[in-house]
Amino acid sequence: MFKCFVSFLVLFVCLGNTGYAAEPVKYYRSFASRQSVKHFIKEMHQKHHLDKKTLARLFETFGPEKKVLAAMSKQYEALPWYKYRDTIVTDKRTQEGVQFWKENAETLKKAEAQFGVPAEIIVAILGIESSYGRITGKYPVLQTLATLAFDYPRRAKFFRGELEHFLLLSQEGALDPILTQGSYAGAMGLPQFMPSSYRRYAVDFSGHGKRDLIHNTTDVIGSVGNYLSQHGWKRNAKIAQKGAAKIQANTQKQKTVPIVLKNSENSEEHWTGLHNFYVITRYNHSIHYAMAVYQLSQKIRSLRRG
Repeated sequence: MFKCFVSFLVLFVCLGNTGYAAEPVKYYRSFASRQSVKHFIKEMHQKHHLDKKTLARLFETFGPEKKVLAAMSKQYEALPWYKYRDTIVTDKRTQEGVQFWKENAETLKKAEAQFGVPAEIIVAILGIESSYGRITGKYPVLQTLATLAFDYPRRAKFFRGELEHFLLLSQEGALDPILTQGSYAGAMGLPQFMPSSYRRYAVDFSGHGKRDLIHNTTDVIGSVGNYLSQHGWKRNAKIAQKGAAKIQANTQKQKTVPIVLKNSENSEEHWTGLHNFYVITRYNHSIHYAMAVYQLSQKIRSLRRG
């Protein structure tokens, strides 16, 4: 019965006017009772001829989640580098990365050949994002995105756009709008793609007729490679170099990133992120994140080679 109800609620919407005022979370048991959501539904009906009653039933499924708002203020990337590094670039994650590489060697080889992205970079990203699929998030994505779209004014416009893409994914048959779970920010699956990235960059790398980032590791690997390729990854190019060294003439036109990392309370380390380092920051804009991907990838490759 519930499955039928879910099927009934597979909907599609597009982003409308973003001028909604945030409403107090505590006064609402479901999103459907809120004036801002009713306005959103009305716009979707007027713009795309969507059934207002069906939309309302979907938004009746969940109410705002305060834990999502609390989590947005406690992101790991904000930690000093030495604390963030010790949490992310671990021996356990390195060993698990070597095992993941072993189990998916042919797919990673195929992705590297097609997209030019080294296997160790794809493996490191999946290790950081979801511990190779072990931790993909426990929050209902619909509830998360609606909470952030209507109760997080600082980035409400962005999350309304993601809510749009999430519902379009549901319409396209990529996922279930009620049962799909993800991170506190609405990221999904092994690569923790946001809905817009899922729709733009996910690929059917397995050739089974569906882009599945929740259960299909082959699609996941190909999609991460495609994401980085589409953002300008340069095959065989360096990623970062230690020290604030001069960039050679042939790289002068590439984007570079000056990096200062705190190794302790009283010491710093300087790096220069080259073009491919910048590309990694398109996956997550944090310099700490990109450096963790790079350093973890080097540890994984080194351990794999023995």
